[in-house]
Amino acid sequence: MSSNYISKVAIVGAGGRSGGPMAEELLKTGKHTVTAITRHDSTSPLPEGVQVAKVNYDDEATLVEALKGHDALVITMGAQAPRDSQSKLIRAAAEAGVPWVLPNEWSPDTTNKDLCKDVFIFGKAAATREEIKKLGKSSYLSVVTGFWYEWSLGISNAYGFDFADKTVTLFDEGETKMNTSTWPQVGRAVAALLSLPIQADGGKKEACLDHYRDRTVFVSSFCVSQRDMLASVLRVTGDKESDWTIKKESAVERFEAAKEGMQKGDRMAFARWMYTRVFYPDGSGEYGKTKGLANGVLNLPEEDVDEATKAAMERAKNNPYA
Repeated sequence: MSSNYISKVAIVGAGGRSGGPMAEELLKTGKHTVTAITRHDSTSPLPEGVQVAKVNYDDEATLVEALKGHDALVITMGAQAPRDSQSKLIRAAAEAGVPWVLPNEWSPDTTNKDLCKDVFIFGKAAATREEIKKLGKSSYLSVVTGFWYEWSLGISNAYGFDFADKTVTLFDEGETKMNTSTWPQVGRAVAALLSLPIQADGGKKEACLDHYRDRTVFVSSFCVSQRDMLASVLRVTGDKESDWTIKKESAVERFEAAKEGMQKGDRMAFARWMYTRVFYPDGSGEYGKTKGLANGVLNLPEEDVDEATKAAMERAKNNPYA
């Protein structure tokens, strides 16, 4: 890079749920050229204005060529992606000389050792960060967002709400708070982060990428409990609490039962297992309190939780997994 700012950004998953808003927000800044890295046979629609680079993950040369000249690589991938895809991208980024990599996290606190010990998929993030460092060619910017609010509230196995049956299952008393983010906020966070100067230019010392080099950036839309979510649902719908069936379940027991279900082949148990652990009353989900948020540095707006709840309910009416 010849300047003190990032201008060329490559995104894997630019047509996805989180990658789409990232690409759109980066383009809105007017400061970035955005390239969507897509499989050679992909037909997924992409945000208007992005450039496209077709690649073959079995041919590293195509990945390296697609990434050459870029200042940053943003990786977003679904759980169904081949396990070695991210590693291939990281190695290609190193070979292509991409100085900044934002790995595929976008999740609860992957620096929390107890959480990562209990939920192994969160623990994999540390290995990815270490791989980037060992290659020695790129620096990582790890972004923790919490679970996605619109997605999670619309799925009964996640935040415990079943809108069709007007039933909510509270974990313990439903009062454990946790940080969660909307897709638009995640997009704004990435755009704002990659719009910071690389080196401080006289502003706040934390308002530059060097401050976050090989570190984790924590952002959030809301810090809410299930009780807070229920209150939002009641405001949106005009329902009374008596219109809903409220159940309670021990978070620890729910987690252990989900783990047992997974071992027996229950595919639906996975979400219950992953989500419930964040609601343990140990602060693991409330990373804003324990680690601090970069919302202020990134000038992220305060959002209306009721508007986000409406979006989640609309998703639940159709296909919440889409």
